Amino acid sequence: MIGLRSDQRGLFEADHLYLEYVGPDTFYGFLASQRGRLFCDKDFSELYCPDNGRDSVPPSLLATALLLQTHDRVSDEEAKARADYDIRWKVALGIAIEERPFAKSSLQLFRAHLILHDKIRAVFQRSLQFARETGYIKSHHHMKIALDTTYILGRGAVKDTYNLLADGIIQVVRAMAVLEEKKADVWAKERGYERYFGSSIKGEANINWDDKKARRTFLQGIVGDADRLLELARQAQGQISDDDCRRQGIIEASKLLGQIMLQDVERKSDGTAIKEGVSRDRIISVHDPVIRHGHKSSSVLFDGDKAAIAVDTDNQLFTAVDVIAGNAPDKTGSLNLVEQSEENTDCPVDESMGDCAYGDGATRQIFVDAGRTLIAKVPGRPDKAHFPKEDFKIDLEAGACTCPAGQITRRVSIVTSRTDSSGQTRQTQCFRFHGATCRGCQLRSACVAARNGKGRTVTLHPQEALLQQARAFQHSEAFGEYRIRRQVAEHRLARLVQLGIRKARYFGRVKTRFQLLIAATVANLTLVAVKMGMMKTAGCRAFSLIFSLLNALIMFLKEFYLFYCAINDLDFQYISIQ
Repeated sequence: MIGLRSDQRGLFEADHLYLEYVGPDTFYGFLASQRGRLFCDKDFSELYCPDNGRDSVPPSLLATALLLQTHDRVSDEEAKARADYDIRWKVALGIAIEERPFAKSSLQLFRAHLILHDKIRAVFQRSLQFARETGYIKSHHHMKIALDTTYILGRGAVKDTYNLLADGIIQVVRAMAVLEEKKADVWAKERGYERYFGSSIKGEANINWDDKKARRTFLQGIVGDADRLLELARQAQGQISDDDCRRQGIIEASKLLGQIMLQDVERKSDGTAIKEGVSRDRIISVHDPVIRHGHKSSSVLFDGDKAAIAVDTDNQLFTAVDVIAGNAPDKTGSLNLVEQSEENTDCPVDESMGDCAYGDGATRQIFVDAGRTLIAKVPGRPDKAHFPKEDFKIDLEAGACTCPAGQITRRVSIVTSRTDSSGQTRQTQCFRFHGATCRGCQLRSACVAARNGKGRTVTLHPQEALLQQARAFQHSEAFGEYRIRRQVAEHRLARLVQLGIRKARYFGRVKTRFQLLIAATVANLTLVAVKMGMMKTAGCRAFSLIFSLLNALIMFLKEFYLFYCAINDLDFQYISIQ
């Protein structure tokens, strides 16, 4: 059953006795002042049995503990210790100084319930409701949303092909061992798989790694063991009923191992070899199969996921957050973030803005079809030796294209269908200049690469009109405001990094999304508390401390001067120190 906190405050609770000592303008003092307002036990009633079992730890207390854990960036073990012995946590939680409010397992179970019932999103939405209740979000507010992403390093260990195959084999062995009610290492030893349960299959291999033939022989032995194990797993599946959970475990482990072999191993007539290059959507960790190789730029590479955010550029609040695959484009789910922002805040979004990662034609078309405005810089083209497309004046209404030399063409043809980045084939239109026109042009060498006398072609993008409008706008003075507004998202991403989202605390994208949502909740609450005068920043508190020390020093100097005058029988003259 759900445990409920009493509305009556106790005389011996830490927030009553030590609030001034801890500081009412700290994050701990802020949470203490919001007890009963920020979270209510009844908000979490659906997570508990209504009429059976003993009372639980009050969920409002555990929710506050999760905020404290994220703010202080501590583990579950340390969070339990601080709740037991740290006076700041006791003040924030509103408990007696000698009380030990929860066990580590209670905090972990509460987190699991929040994830399973998707209740953490309600906790995040509560931070936005709090902003509205305090007046930080004004009524009838229309939002201008900035979109951006940053990377999250995955929790799972990223390994090479040899150790990755070994980890996959171990997963299948464990699933098979459960079927026979044996320990995994015992089952493995009975069937000749004991070498995979060492520290590292590659590290313990006694071979010459400079010898290509030895490497191939070693890999072929691992692949042979995997093939034999997958056959055992296939036979075992036929002996188990479909509704047996053990069968599902074997299927999932076998599918993972099979996918690793398919992506990393190439079977040739002369033996088995590691595939050259990186397979599309390659699994890089058995323990966290959803993380991927990703890159934020040509120089910033990572293994993990991406945090996608939406920020109100007027009040700097996170309005929606999500976690996408590490190898997914930044624009993935951008429209969904805008729709979530409206749902979370109850305020309409007038405009959305992003960097050039959101400025492609397909994304613009999605926003136009949804009746929304997207402002983003059109992605630039790599430097080439010949005139880029932007140097040509394309008049879509007149159906004409003018080249840098002033020649005009109205010839439009269909370009052979091609495959785009999404794997779909499409046909595009292009303007063609006559070969005779281009052959006699003085600018031909700077415009046409072909040496066969053909003329220049200018391909039209399927969303050419939208891209033309965007290019014209980004060169206008009005675009400067949006460039400044978009920087708000980068600043707020830095705040999330301060709260620990650069490194995933848990395995799996669902739990990583929990980590991101709780960090965004803390970021929103601290922002509102500071802006509304409920809390001071660390810099303000440091300045207050320095000011207090200076005042104390001044008082000491005054007293010392009085003492000096007294012992030396000097006339006292009051010195005013401003």
